[in-house]
Amino acid sequence: MTAQDYDSQLLESVAVRRRLRDALAFGVQRQRRAVDERVGKVVAGMVIAAVLCAGCVGWSFVSHRLIGQSPYSPGTSVPSDSPTSR
Repeated sequence: MTAQDYDSQLLESVAVRRRLRDALAFGVQRQRRAVDERVGKVVAGMVIAAVLCAGCVGWSFVSHRLIGQSPYSPGTSVPSDSPTSR
């Protein structure tokens, strides 16, 4: 048995194992389940993004309430770090 024959046999056995694993895991409706899984992942990603956005807004609100300033008040100024202002 040559090395090339062994490599071909190994690759074929791996492909067969993958097909058997996919058939066992997904069954006949493999395409439908793959779409369902993708939709679930998209929804989960959107939920995570919404939670992160709500956390950022909440953190901003709490931090401004603790400082005692409104983020929209006209007296709020941002310090300048430019070298020309010295």
